[in-house]
Amino acid sequence: MTVQLVVSANETTTVRTAEMSFMAAGVSPVKVTVTQQAKEAPEPPTPTPGGDNDAWQMAAKLGLGWNMGNHFDGYYNGSWAGEKEGYPDEEVWQPGGKATQVTFTNLKRAGFASVRIPVSWLKMIGPAPDYKIDETWLNRVYEVAGYAHNAGLNVIVNTHHDENHGVSNTYQWLDIKNAANNAELNTRIKAEIQAVWTQIATKFKDCGDWLILESFNELNDGGWGWSAEFQANPTKQCNILNEWNQVFVDAVRATGGENATRWLGVPTYAANPQFEKYFTMPSDPAKKTMLAVHFYDPSEYTIGDSQWSDWGHTGASGKKESWGDEDHVQTIFSNLRTKYVEKNIPVYLGEFGCSMRNKNDNRAWRFYLYYLEYVVKAAKTYGMSCFLWDNGAEGYGKEKHGYINHGTGAYLGDSKDAIDVMVKAMTTGDSGYTLQSVYDKAPKF
Repeated sequence: MTVQLVVSANETTTVRTAEMSFMAAGVSPVKVTVTQQAKEAPEPPTPTPGGDNDAWQMAAKLGLGWNMGNHFDGYYNGSWAGEKEGYPDEEVWQPGGKATQVTFTNLKRAGFASVRIPVSWLKMIGPAPDYKIDETWLNRVYEVAGYAHNAGLNVIVNTHHDENHGVSNTYQWLDIKNAANNAELNTRIKAEIQAVWTQIATKFKDCGDWLILESFNELNDGGWGWSAEFQANPTKQCNILNEWNQVFVDAVRATGGENATRWLGVPTYAANPQFEKYFTMPSDPAKKTMLAVHFYDPSEYTIGDSQWSDWGHTGASGKKESWGDEDHVQTIFSNLRTKYVEKNIPVYLGEFGCSMRNKNDNRAWRFYLYYLEYVVKAAKTYGMSCFLWDNGAEGYGKEKHGYINHGTGAYLGDSKDAIDVMVKAMTTGDSGYTLQSVYDKAPKF
């Protein structure tokens, strides 16, 4: 199914942002094409973080993060999986091997401040009513989170591919589409959310404020916000997600210890920042819940079928997408800053990124680096931290998001150049290095 939207440059558009990290998961994401005339980006704001604003402080603390993608969130699926189907495994999608302490030591040296560890639980969860998690799996996640902490990194742990994107299996149990139409099913799923997160939180309850727990990843019905059912009544499924986020917060807080006050992350529908208009922040006695969104716009440039060479206001027509330039980045980030950051609610881009380009193609490579630098600098300018998606896939082209070897922490290919640009964008304090200065130095051909 393809959705074609044509809008003018002055209209607001909603665009699907989605993790498309491993197509073997059996999900066919909806393609969304938006035609929008490029326009000059507005003068970006001057960051004015208040010393007493938790949102700015958290953005500074988390800084530039890295996703250990296709690692603990990998699982056996498809006809080749056999009896292992539905079981997560650390190496099934990951060519780099198992994570080690050196992985995170080298991540820290590369300039990252945080790591997000996506985790699929799936068939590692036992039957009702206890929904007991396999201890070996939980212990291994705990061990690797400890490696990251030992290296001086902040850590986010979540439930990742447990969401059901319209597939027929039963092990992807977070079925938001059917829960929205079946109150009994919704009640059962909420009981499982409560049980699963009680166990995860209990395991981590003595960990300090270096650890953040994140409820879900990209919950949606398989249409990423563009299914006929969702479009007919967006609040129906979004209200279910709001309920589930509340169950998560309540479950974690009830375990006590450090969990009584640690920061928690909750996403919008499909983790799309433009669906925050249907989002309700959970009630939290600690008042320490953050908004999690993802950003891959324009998706045809960053992760889609078409590998455009250009991006941004200096890109040439016919070599770039017709939407998603700098003005779009600022529009999305400005809304998040106004509605959340300035109201003391931290926001983080739990995922962002762009498929690797061939360094020998000078034009594509320069625009690729520009995209990464601009998005990271914009995130910092608008008061948000951001986590690079890394699925470990080497090379360049579609779905090649490999930056760091997950087993050794070594750079993959030419990724050091890209990482250095992002570290510069997030950490440089020079008053002359602004979002506007990045914009003014966009590639020109």
